Amino acid sequence: MSRSFLSAVLVCGSTCFAASNTPDYLFDFHSLVGPGISAPAAPPTPYGALPSARQQAWHTTEVYGIVHFTPTTFENKEWGYGDADPSVFNPTDFNAEQIIKAAKAGGLRGIVLVAKHHDGFALWPTKTTTYNISKSPFRGGKGDYVKEMEQAARKHGLKFGVYCSPWDRNNAAYGTSAYLPIYQAQLKELYTNYGELFMSWHDGANGGDGYYGGAREKRSIDNTTYYDWNNTWGITRNMQPMANIFSDIGWDVRWVGNEEGHAAETSWATFTPRPPEGKNVAVPGQANYPQSPMGIRNGEFWMPAECDVPLRKGWFYHPTEAPKTPDVLFDLYLKSVGRGAALDLGLAPDTRGQLHADDVAALKTFGDMVQHTFANNLAKGARLTASNTRHSTYAPAKLLDGNRQTYWATTDNVHTPTLEMAFTGPKTFDIVSLQEHIPLGQRVEGFTLEAWQDGAWKPLYTGTSIGAKKLVKLDAPVTATKLRVSITNSPVCVALSEVGVYKQTR
Repeated sequence: MSRSFLSAVLVCGSTCFAASNTPDYLFDFHSLVGPGISAPAAPPTPYGALPSARQQAWHTTEVYGIVHFTPTTFENKEWGYGDADPSVFNPTDFNAEQIIKAAKAGGLRGIVLVAKHHDGFALWPTKTTTYNISKSPFRGGKGDYVKEMEQAARKHGLKFGVYCSPWDRNNAAYGTSAYLPIYQAQLKELYTNYGELFMSWHDGANGGDGYYGGAREKRSIDNTTYYDWNNTWGITRNMQPMANIFSDIGWDVRWVGNEEGHAAETSWATFTPRPPEGKNVAVPGQANYPQSPMGIRNGEFWMPAECDVPLRKGWFYHPTEAPKTPDVLFDLYLKSVGRGAALDLGLAPDTRGQLHADDVAALKTFGDMVQHTFANNLAKGARLTASNTRHSTYAPAKLLDGNRQTYWATTDNVHTPTLEMAFTGPKTFDIVSLQEHIPLGQRVEGFTLEAWQDGAWKPLYTGTSIGAKKLVKLDAPVTATKLRVSITNSPVCVALSEVGVYKQTR
């Protein structure tokens, strides 16, 4: 993948969005109104790299899961070697709906299915390799695990995506020029037969020891050239234009840099991938960037972070492990979604082909915590007063209308406004939510929160980034009649879409 291609496609996924996919409200309004009708003030000028339409849709997903279930599950391993007999894959009571319904109860809005992991076993009846589900006892050799999961996800309103590992520890052709067409054909099958995908997920596994058709050896590849990402991801763009490409270097969505499920407290959605020292291109498997958890302010591309973390200790099911507690999951939610990123929970069906009862219970309680906490915006009905407003079209009341497409904005010359919320009475809260109108970019670089208590403003929090969503969890609940948000640093005028005040509850 050339540096020029990286720049061209990513710019088209961000800045070109402002030019070629400009929302209607950014066009000249005067040509659309009749005589005697006053036109609203022009909207703020977009700032920096901007999200594409598919990235905006990804931001609304917030929490999704990635499902690992291959022969590796039945071997009780984390990574399969590629030598497991297909007969090993024989779940005793597979139930796609049980997995999907548990995910939905946990508040997940999408599922990324590992259609092929590094062991090379394809969970659909592919034409590209005999090492696939048709050679297993599953559904009498007539099964399609990917299709069953896809149909269950769509039935219950979850988005669907796939992960097809480029590394294949089973395929005899891996490491040679004959393998890439096989991998690309696998992607084409997945892109063709399973509906619109919200994500095509990739990681940086780039060769090593494996079975390789019986060779049982270590094979190394040049990850800067071997997978021909230029043309390989071109297939994604052509066949699944709304699928966000995830990889550790980014593209549409970048890896946050850890598998612990959290972003940095200061979190920028913009990023500039850089090749490692001695390389001239940036590709998956090279992205141990120290900037990954927080992003890069004024980065060249809109490239928000995914925070992936297994629900249990490992990505595959192991009977000796237990799921994370709902409280831990809620904390991760605050530190991922609440920092403008997304939370990707690893779900691991057991040898039955279902999620363990402990996993189902943990997901349900976590989902209830999120739902109950954010069901009641204590700011509803509050009187909003801003130190500056661009026009009535962008009035502060837009912050409480539940519509992320509307927003409060200031005039071009006002970069540090204040917003005061006078509640209908004393409110007790411990979470404050702020959202920027990200189609105009990530603008705010500093803000403070203050509560009106005992006749004076008392500081609650000093922060930096806001972006798609900022959830500020206070150290302890606060009771106040008013809340003040002050923007302390921004290179341009402000555009906030939503504000919320909440009390954490189970």
